[in-house]
Amino acid sequence: MTTLHDIRAIAFDVDGVLTDGSVWWGPNGEEWKHFHFSDIMGVSLAQRAGLEIALISGEDSPLVSRYAEKMKIAHVHKGIRDKAAALHQFSIDTAIPLQEICFMGDDINDLPAMDIAGFSAAPSNANQLVLAGVDFCCAHSGGNGAVRELIDALLAARNLKPLDVFRRSR
Repeated sequence: MTTLHDIRAIAFDVDGVLTDGSVWWGPNGEEWKHFHFSDIMGVSLAQRAGLEIALISGEDSPLVSRYAEKMKIAHVHKGIRDKAAALHQFSIDTAIPLQEICFMGDDINDLPAMDIAGFSAAPSNANQLVLAGVDFCCAHSGGNGAVRELIDALLAARNLKPLDVFRRSR
């Protein structure tokens, strides 16, 4: 069985994991999503620790691209209906076996990817079917520190302190 210590890459669903799942629409059709700075720091720490990061989203939102650009995430899959296939492609692209990849999702459309990943995680407010089968259930909800919580646990499994990792150049 894969443990947190074995993980070399993390693929995240976006809505409900990196965001709180809310979408705000402006009167002129603008769309806004809420990203938590604690999660942003968590992703940065994961990258500094040498973990590969991917975003796999069912939405084809420019905000996913904006987040990826800001965070320098090269592996971005948007408008994806088959998240397991996207996760498999991420594995091929990075030459990291699926058993060394964690997938973090929150709803039933994430289950196929969670099933093939070596390790699965979910925020506390994920769908009950998702929570029933994950390897790591966060105490925090999506968009409110769950990503950081997972990454802190991954770092701890490697005996890495977040401040020491932060001080590393990226």
